[in-house]
Amino acid sequence: MGPRSLPAFSLSRGISLPEGGLWATFFSMSSLGEGIYLDYNATTPVDPRAAQAMLPWLEKEFGNPSSSHLWGARARQRLEEARRDTAFLLGCNPSEVIFTSGGTESNNLALRGASLAKRPRGGHIVASAVEHPAALEVLEALKEEADYDFTLVPVDSSCRTDPEAFARAFREETVLVTIMLANNEVGTLQPVAEIARLARARGILVHTDASQAAGKILFDVNSLGADLLTIAGHKLYGPKGVGALYVREGVRLRPLLRGAGQEKGLRPGTEPVMLAAGMGRAARIAREELEAGEGERLAELRDRIEEGLLRRIPGAGVHAGKAPRLPNTSSVFVPGVLGPEVVALAGTELALSAGAACHQDTREISHVLRAMGVSEEAGLGTIRISVGRFTREEEIDPALEILARAVEEARRGEGRV
Repeated sequence: MGPRSLPAFSLSRGISLPEGGLWATFFSMSSLGEGIYLDYNATTPVDPRAAQAMLPWLEKEFGNPSSSHLWGARARQRLEEARRDTAFLLGCNPSEVIFTSGGTESNNLALRGASLAKRPRGGHIVASAVEHPAALEVLEALKEEADYDFTLVPVDSSCRTDPEAFARAFREETVLVTIMLANNEVGTLQPVAEIARLARARGILVHTDASQAAGKILFDVNSLGADLLTIAGHKLYGPKGVGALYVREGVRLRPLLRGAGQEKGLRPGTEPVMLAAGMGRAARIAREELEAGEGERLAELRDRIEEGLLRRIPGAGVHAGKAPRLPNTSSVFVPGVLGPEVVALAGTELALSAGAACHQDTREISHVLRAMGVSEEAGLGTIRISVGRFTREEEIDPALEILARAVEEARRGEGRV
């Protein structure tokens, strides 16, 4: 699927965008003069092609998909087209896609819904120690509210879990496994297929949070062996406020909300057609771009960043650099500085994320870095760099210069650990 045949410029390999309108606006925002965005794991800009798919539902189309008249029929048709596009990304049947408000709701629906539906059989869940808070907080709530128990499986120094360690954590009463496909902080890919094979052999449901992986690597739900899978629109160049949960045919969930029968009764409420249209188009584009080699392009940019950073900044290193990981993600550490200070010093020119939180007198590294056994100094000096679809090769060297300058300033100032 490509844009209309209009005069075009190219932002990156495989992407040719028309001049004018949304495309010209985005290009202007992304130019070097406006700063460099290297925080794609936090959120992605809406792809102009996805924005274009949303416009009719903002400007003139307004029907309720549940209405039987022409306006409602058009809305229903567009919603189902978005469902097909999302299924195309995931490699599943459209009927197995449930639209939600985003990754957090999808995780809640998967974990709460499956656990409570399975309650008569048992009350135990197994997860990795590096799951996103949108999963870990749900497990804590289930323990408090529904007397569930859960086991967190450790990771190695590369943030990778051992499938056999998951198997050893299974009990007779285990009903669910949740394991993220890709870690949002360091990018490590988890052995989901191997864990799923061990779990499903014992009749245990498998959920994977693929929010950070979708749009960055190719996968499908069947090769992963997932029964439930989470994605978020804003992580794959779609709008914020929409996501999806893949629910394998035959898997029973207890809904979080009660109301009418939308989304098979699992997510009642009038569907956000505009947001679904944007995410659906973004999902289709994402798979097409990956099949055309976008992952390889991102990996080349990431590797160039890491090589340049290690050359410019004495003592710097890369977390999980040898592990299987997302092609766009680099988690680097700089001893002797505070990551949040470096991010703040670079922030007017360069967008990055830190791997630690510093609030007044409190300094704390993330639960992911702690689970990896990262030292306090390296953890506090961690910075996440994530490239994306609109990152251009000519931005890399200027970005590295900005980062190196920010590190120097931090080392001279009060940020030294």
